[in-house]
Amino acid sequence: MSKTRKKAARRKRKSGSHSRIRWWSRLWRLMLLLGGIFLGLMVPWVAYLNHQVTTEFEGRKWDLPSRVFARALDLYPGAPLSLQDLETELRLAGYRRGESAGRPGLYRVSGNTVEIHRRSFRFPDGSEDARRVEVRLAGGAVDRIRDATSGEVLELARLDPAEIASIYPLQKEDRTLVGIEEAPQLLVTGLQAVEDRHFNQHPGVDLRGIARAMLANLRAGRAVQGGSTLTQQLVKNFFLTRDRTLVRKFNEAIMALLLEYHYDKGEILEAYINEVFLGQQGAYAVHGFGRASQFYFDQPLERLEPHQIALLIGLVKGPSYYNPRKHPQRARERRDQVLDMFAETGLLSTQEARAARAAGLGVTPQPRTHGSRYHAFVELVRRQLGQVYREEDLRTEGLRIFTTLSPSEQEKAQSAVTNGLRELAQRGLPASLQGALVLADVASGEVRALVGDRDGDRVGFNRALQARRQIGSVIKPLVYLLALEHQDDYNLLTPIEDEPLILRQADGSDWQPDNYDGVSHGEVSLLEALTRSYNQAAVRLGLNIGVSHVLARLEQLGVDAEVDAVPSVFLGAVELTPLEVTQIYQSLAAAGYSVPLRSVLAVETAEGGELVRYPLRMQPQSRREAISVLNYALTQVVEQGTASRLPALLGRSVTVAGKTGTTNDRRDSWFVGYTRNRVAVAWVGNDDNRPAGVTGSNAAMQVWARLFRELPLESVDLRMPDGASWLWVDRNSGRLSAEQCDNAVQLPFVAGSEPGEMTPCLAAKQDNDKESIWRKLFGKKE
Repeated sequence: MSKTRKKAARRKRKSGSHSRIRWWSRLWRLMLLLGGIFLGLMVPWVAYLNHQVTTEFEGRKWDLPSRVFARALDLYPGAPLSLQDLETELRLAGYRRGESAGRPGLYRVSGNTVEIHRRSFRFPDGSEDARRVEVRLAGGAVDRIRDATSGEVLELARLDPAEIASIYPLQKEDRTLVGIEEAPQLLVTGLQAVEDRHFNQHPGVDLRGIARAMLANLRAGRAVQGGSTLTQQLVKNFFLTRDRTLVRKFNEAIMALLLEYHYDKGEILEAYINEVFLGQQGAYAVHGFGRASQFYFDQPLERLEPHQIALLIGLVKGPSYYNPRKHPQRARERRDQVLDMFAETGLLSTQEARAARAAGLGVTPQPRTHGSRYHAFVELVRRQLGQVYREEDLRTEGLRIFTTLSPSEQEKAQSAVTNGLRELAQRGLPASLQGALVLADVASGEVRALVGDRDGDRVGFNRALQARRQIGSVIKPLVYLLALEHQDDYNLLTPIEDEPLILRQADGSDWQPDNYDGVSHGEVSLLEALTRSYNQAAVRLGLNIGVSHVLARLEQLGVDAEVDAVPSVFLGAVELTPLEVTQIYQSLAAAGYSVPLRSVLAVETAEGGELVRYPLRMQPQSRREAISVLNYALTQVVEQGTASRLPALLGRSVTVAGKTGTTNDRRDSWFVGYTRNRVAVAWVGNDDNRPAGVTGSNAAMQVWARLFRELPLESVDLRMPDGASWLWVDRNSGRLSAEQCDNAVQLPFVAGSEPGEMTPCLAAKQDNDKESIWRKLFGKKE
């Protein structure tokens, strides 16, 4: 029995051994199968991730917003500038007033002297370093400029322009690229000390760091430390979503390893410096240390001090939680932690770290740029750029766009529209009135200000560019200009009939123009008909000139609009925008030198390479002598015509040319006026074109005057060019006269249009000399 039991036991042990072998064999085969499946899945997946890493990182190109700048403010002795305007320019450019101008971006006021610490800036014609300048003002102008450090007297200084808008990528990310060699060394080493001390040793994933973080988190009972390397953080921000899943963490680790395999540490660190999220400005995310430096400190990255660098590095952990503007105490505690790490790793000495901890946060109260300002003007910029650039380029290429906008004049223009319409409502006009205003430099055609809504912050319908409305009597000066060009037939004293007339229209109906006052005035001079804006006289004169000639002149002056060739054109039955009307009058204000209105001066790449410059393109108009005579007539509109209330509104003695315009049923109010250096068009009316009870003088002229009484004013230049001259004539008969004669007035005449007869007073003073000595003795030509 014992032998039998032993044999049975041996057989059982043998059987068990075979079973275990079979079990391990099956397990091994299963493991091989699973491993094969795993490798079969992993290899293609890793290959896919590798392709994604190399493709996207190799050709990495961040979408950079285009920056739109106002014009730079040139300061030179004699430049018209008040202290208030200078402070407005400085404020809008992000300068802050202080007790001293110790660092760039600050200014100090002492009496009529302003010390400005100008920031460094790359202008279109070259870079200029930061500099302290002292500007002394007197009599509404710059009196003296000198270097505040050396005391050297300067002939010219210019301030860096205000950034008025950014044209953002569709992803709504804002960044300024920084090369690794441009970044402060403390930022480069400090990032590693705080976020990844083994950055230069690990292959993308730090197993020791992960274990250390897990242990710290277990001890604390909550997440107090992360184990992600800088490379993993870059992968998460650059390639992946923010989902907290195991799959994403797995992909993050694999892609970090692949990224380190293909690229060196410097490239990875540079990408991190430009990609990391560091704040939020409205709807736009602030990415990268380059933009964050401007956003929080209004300083370029290379100028930051250790305590500022520490704050930015501290924000990596949580830009919202440690937002220094909203949570300054939290931000300070986090910054001090970072400074302690700097000292611990030897990046700062104990004394340097202590001094940095004692410093304030140094954050500006708000960012210098508040998104886009002056929406109406920026829309004009985008329209003009759209002739050259695609919308995608504007949103992604990081262009630097230099414009013609004058911030102080833009602020005054918007105030004139907003407050002017409010005052009109208080006087009984509809509260629904809207307005538009365009201000341009006469000589250059540069648009200095543009208002498209009574609310400057409202984005939408831009009346300065989009509101096509009938222009009324604003068109009449072109009719009179064409008449003056016919010197054999017309001068300012030529009598014309202001009498009723009936014209048969193409549809068989009759058109009978009336004067605004409902009265026909009989025979009047051409000058009186224009200054009083008589409709019947304008139509009769226009019929002699021809509708086609008026339309041709509109086209010659840059107006591209479809207009029916009907007699009502003479009274302004032409629908134009305020910008187009400004273009017409720029040529008149410049005495016949037509310049296309422009809002852009130059466009550069993000690196400063010049792409496009918009030079001044001046085109002399024919018959400039007739335009100069017309300019005088338009000054009489202001002195004794439909705009005679304007001098009182301005409160200054200055010669201004202008023209009122009112459309049927008092729906639209227009006023166009200009001085020697500025031309502006104001429009007031209802958006739905309902009657508004407005006239050119009771609405638009009020808005225009509100702007111009805040501007430096120079009288219109009334010197006559070759082909025109000033003569003394009798105001009643129109005959040549002399200064000493009764009823004598001095008027300009185009050569060939002078009166042919003399008054007895002049004849008595004449010699028997047959030559036209009267022109030498009594004429005036300048």
